[in-house]
Amino acid sequence: MKSFTRSIELGARLHRCVPGGAHTYAKGDDQYPEGMAPIIDRGLGCKVWDVDGNEFIEYGSGLRAVTLGHAFEPVLQAVREQLVRGSNFVRPARIELEAAESLQAMVPGAEMVKFCKDGSDATSGAIKLARAYTGRDLVAICGNHPFFSVDDWFIGASAMPGGVPRATRELTLKFAYNDLASLQVLFDAHPGQIAAVILEAEKEAEPKPGFLQGVREQCTRHGSVFVLDEMITGFRWHNGGAQAFHGIRPDLSTFGKGLGNGFSVSALAGSRDLMRLGGADHDRERVFLLSTTHGAETHGLAAALATMKVYRDEPVVRTLWERGERLAAGLRAAAEAAGVAQHVPILGRPCCLVFGSRDAQGQPSQPFRTLLMQEIIERGVLATSLVVNYSHSESDIDRTVAAFAAAFDVYRRALDEGIDKYLRGRPVRPAIRPFG
Repeated sequence: MKSFTRSIELGARLHRCVPGGAHTYAKGDDQYPEGMAPIIDRGLGCKVWDVDGNEFIEYGSGLRAVTLGHAFEPVLQAVREQLVRGSNFVRPARIELEAAESLQAMVPGAEMVKFCKDGSDATSGAIKLARAYTGRDLVAICGNHPFFSVDDWFIGASAMPGGVPRATRELTLKFAYNDLASLQVLFDAHPGQIAAVILEAEKEAEPKPGFLQGVREQCTRHGSVFVLDEMITGFRWHNGGAQAFHGIRPDLSTFGKGLGNGFSVSALAGSRDLMRLGGADHDRERVFLLSTTHGAETHGLAAALATMKVYRDEPVVRTLWERGERLAAGLRAAAEAAGVAQHVPILGRPCCLVFGSRDAQGQPSQPFRTLLMQEIIERGVLATSLVVNYSHSESDIDRTVAAFAAAFDVYRRALDEGIDKYLRGRPVRPAIRPFG
């Protein structure tokens, strides 16, 4: 069995000085089997090594942010070259223009661009713009999508609304994915009051024919701003994002994660009519839009420029899909052979896969998710999802399938004999929860 002695020690120290023991809830040790939450020391390509010296093939790197691979040399080289030129100035740097024009060239609807450091700033900037442009206060969010922002407009509608005023919570409404009627109900109940509709193009479920186009049409008809959150789908589905993949044109879209291959850079992009409210070349009230000290740090933009160049010059997206297809096919065959195909579904697009975990009654199960993670971690795979990056080789995929195949055998025995016989420690818990 693998040893996690040093990780456990450092994890305890993290809890003493960092609330929750991590700077992102989804990275918390409560998301991993008890005593098996590795503290990472370094990464290269699709592999990471923890402080105990354990090696893992990693998936979902950086919460899906590392699309090319850890320490990807062309990106590192661009950052090195930029660092010696300075990282932050009293006036805009030339690289800000270069990065904005590069993103414009990739995303058809990006008539104007503003960079920031994380996804929350970008989506919250979009909501502020929509409210200013429309003069309305309400926001409609897709209730099936787990996260849009750390800010009050979203967190107030989440399972962790503590600290958000009730009046703010009441400004956010929810509709269901792939259900245009549920969105129409909101427009009917709040005529002329909804500033924006925000959703991801898709998660595990694909959009039904006409759904995204229907959202676009409803927003246009009711005078609301259509915001597409491309934090995950951008730089995975298509070079131009899911909007290019699906042939839709949002008013505003947000990018991050894969934009800088893990470096801290994100972007709000969209129509000039909306985006220009953050400037002064109009006769409307100005919007204080993403005015951040570090939003245009040059090394983050250098990483973004280098990342976008790799996407233009190399078959990144095609490779993500091909590796994902190989992984999905291998896992489904292994699950079928072990008799757990109905209990461990492989879900999502090949470029952004996840796995389910169901108990003997076919219900979603955190204990069985924990058991599966326990077994794959022991076999050298670190995967809260199955999201590949450009550095995963076919042999990495095959090794992963072999690790899961062995874990599926344990899963089958636990279904037949009871999970308590096989699960060590407490089960994982949802990252966003109100108590404990």
